[in-house]
Amino acid sequence: MRVKIQTSLGDIVVRLYDETPLHRDNFIKLVKEGYYDGTLFHRVIKDFMIQGGDPDSKEAPKGKQLGVGGPDYTIDAEIKEGLWHKRGALAAARQGDEVNPERKSSGSQFYIVWGQVYKEGQLGQLAKQMQMMQMQSIFDKLVFEHKEEIKQLRRDRNRQGLQDLQDHLIAEAEAISKENGGGLNEEQKKVYSTIGGTPHLDGQYTVFGEVEEGLDIVEKIQNVKTEPGDRPSEDIKMTMTIMD
Repeated sequence: MRVKIQTSLGDIVVRLYDETPLHRDNFIKLVKEGYYDGTLFHRVIKDFMIQGGDPDSKEAPKGKQLGVGGPDYTIDAEIKEGLWHKRGALAAARQGDEVNPERKSSGSQFYIVWGQVYKEGQLGQLAKQMQMMQMQSIFDKLVFEHKEEIKQLRRDRNRQGLQDLQDHLIAEAEAISKENGGGLNEEQKKVYSTIGGTPHLDGQYTVFGEVEEGLDIVEKIQNVKTEPGDRPSEDIKMTMTIMD
């Protein structure tokens, strides 16, 4: 399925992935309902991404804080190997891990990646950082899963028990991280050294499509002047239609 995103700066055509059916079907449903029509690209960060899909952005007055609106549901994560945050990737926004450890996606908000093209040395350093981030993310998830046990140990003032549990969770996180590989594989390195993108988001957010036409329009949007809060100084409204 392809969707045309019409904006004041030009049209963007995105192709939705069949590998992420929950996000594909939800996006199509919202487009057919006209949910996105009149909404803004409300968050734009140069050399990073452009974000939209907040229903509260419709006719939003200047200075209004945006980015928390959406339907009354989230979508289960569909984070798939091989669907990377390359330039032009269409991905789902979400709340942070601290309140959303399952990485469920916003029901409507999305972003289109711009990012940057990386040199070999930059990718090496980035891979190390990503390994550390992955390790921390796994550890945080394990802590969340053991939160009741941790609460009880704290109530009992069992410092040794807390220390033993922490050591165990660190070791478990290291083992899982090693098994997952971490860092960047050869495919990712090729993508980010040629096409470009935002590799540090891989494995963190669901990528469910990509730009087929209009990448130059994405570039124009990510270059616009913005106000504090990353909202464009001049509103960039969108209208979406199903193409096939």
